[in-house]
Amino acid sequence: MKIAGLQKVTLLDYPDKVACIIFTQGCPFACEYCHNAEIIDLDTPGTVSEEELFAYLDLRAKILDGIVISGGEPLSQKDLKEFIQSIKKKYPNLLVKLDTTGLNSKLLQELIDLRLIDYVAMDLKNSLTKYELTLRHGVKLEEIKKSIEILLAAPIEVEFRTTIVKGLHNEEDLRSILELVGTKRPYYLQNFKDSESVPNHKLQSFTNVELQTFMNKYSKQYPNLKIRA
Repeated sequence: MKIAGLQKVTLLDYPDKVACIIFTQGCPFACEYCHNAEIIDLDTPGTVSEEELFAYLDLRAKILDGIVISGGEPLSQKDLKEFIQSIKKKYPNLLVKLDTTGLNSKLLQELIDLRLIDYVAMDLKNSLTKYELTLRHGVKLEEIKKSIEILLAAPIEVEFRTTIVKGLHNEEDLRSILELVGTKRPYYLQNFKDSESVPNHKLQSFTNVELQTFMNKYSKQYPNLKIRA
């Protein structure tokens, strides 16, 4: 599998767990607010070998609760299933969290059915009518909708989240996403933050007042709606 990077410890990316993060190489999308834009090229080889990763896990598996597989887009990796199977076989006590856009619903369902993943965080890019505009790339909306359906019914921990950008998202978009995911799973709004790796530095965040106004309007109907700093 193409591994673009390894963050050896995180206390934030797997809720209430001590984990490491594996960043997979490549993503078919080109979101202009992406914080990992330097690893979206699908043809670039990984810089961390599986041997290096497993050597690290051999040393730290007893103090880690889990592994976060992020990206890039992990579901674009052809050998993702076999890779996670290797992890689960060698380190059966480690939990596996998958960060994904949900672009491959068949593989997502297979990973769940085989009990290879314990937690999924799905990035919902925008309302369905504005998905392609946000990604700046073609997308099969049926795959996105199917992945949402799978995760709403999945017997594992799930969260949905949207990185919100002023000009790309508005109240109507967010209300549409809320209607899509319902109230069964946590849904996080993550306000855009500029950084060196973001492709478009002209993008703007929402103000705290704007975020709080939205929360005041919808949090009663959607108690699963949260803001993540």
